[in-house]
Amino acid sequence: MKSYMNAIGTANPPHRISQTDIAQFMAGATQLDEREKRKLSVLYRTTGIQYRHTVLADYQNDPEDYTFYPNTPDLEPFPTIGPRMDLYRQYALPLSMEAVKNCAEMYPGFQFSKVTHLITVSCTGMYAPGIDIELIEQLNMPTSVQRTAINFMGCYGAFNGLKAADAICRSNPDACVLVVCVELCTIHFQKKKTEDHLLANSLFADGAAAVIVEGQPGPVISVSMESFYCDLALAGKKEMTWDISNFGFEMTLSSYIPDLIKGGIRQLTDQLLRKMKTRIRDIDLFAIHPGGRRILEVIEEQLGMEREDNRYAYRVLKEYGNMSSPTVLFVLKELWKDLRVGDAGKNILSFAFGPGLTMESMVLQVWHGD
Repeated sequence: MKSYMNAIGTANPPHRISQTDIAQFMAGATQLDEREKRKLSVLYRTTGIQYRHTVLADYQNDPEDYTFYPNTPDLEPFPTIGPRMDLYRQYALPLSMEAVKNCAEMYPGFQFSKVTHLITVSCTGMYAPGIDIELIEQLNMPTSVQRTAINFMGCYGAFNGLKAADAICRSNPDACVLVVCVELCTIHFQKKKTEDHLLANSLFADGAAAVIVEGQPGPVISVSMESFYCDLALAGKKEMTWDISNFGFEMTLSSYIPDLIKGGIRQLTDQLLRKMKTRIRDIDLFAIHPGGRRILEVIEEQLGMEREDNRYAYRVLKEYGNMSSPTVLFVLKELWKDLRVGDAGKNILSFAFGPGLTMESMVLQVWHGD
């Protein structure tokens, strides 16, 4: 028994802002002096990010045109958790709907009435009745759809959604699982000057992705989920954290993360491939979560990859930044666009990372309906 990803859809909010403009906002919001501004500018230039998307136009507007943050020099009174969750409730559903509809467009003849299970993934907001129930209502799915919510797992959350979908389809070949990841990272901006906060503010963005998973391959191109493996680098437990504070969800992101991944990525890969009785040389394509430019570089160093092997991750990082859980699905969608009939049978290696320090991995295989 196997499970198959038969379609992937993605979506972003309308405000596409250059990394340069975001740096200017951040410098003003955190009231940096000239030396600190120069340092921040260097940090933003080295991220490998050119644009990010956000639900908030404030990041590119003049202060007098702010709609969420106060138009005071220090952004006081700084928004508390309540108004930020109001933003999530306002924008998460429309963004998710756009991703789901984009997903359905990839699947000729797909009907939402056939969905049996819905898995929602998010770490940037929550409410009840939640986005899962709203999706069922908006898409006219059966009210008997079985729902699972995966919350607060960070950038690797999509892997947990896919593993749950895989288990469902392996146990029930007639199941049709819709996985939806949505994150509004930019509503949780923190105006602290610490290195960890400045780094987090330079990376994160908003986006959503949806996947249809079934027990049989779809009519065109599909990707089977062959194997998963997860491990923890507990030495990094304090280096990446995600906490709920009075002023939103607060990310701690250490510059040591790439070194921790560097120390564990080879063992993680070996354990995953050993389960499949295969080797790294049997991997044809890569879909790696671009948690940051340096993370991609250390993985290349450890696995003997060329930068071209990571082209899909760099493309997503450049155009969208790090959107947390949907990001790896954006990478896979970019890869998917290039798949052809002759790619059937090729193996795809995928990674994502998050608090813990959690390292998730999976091997996928390309299938073609013809």
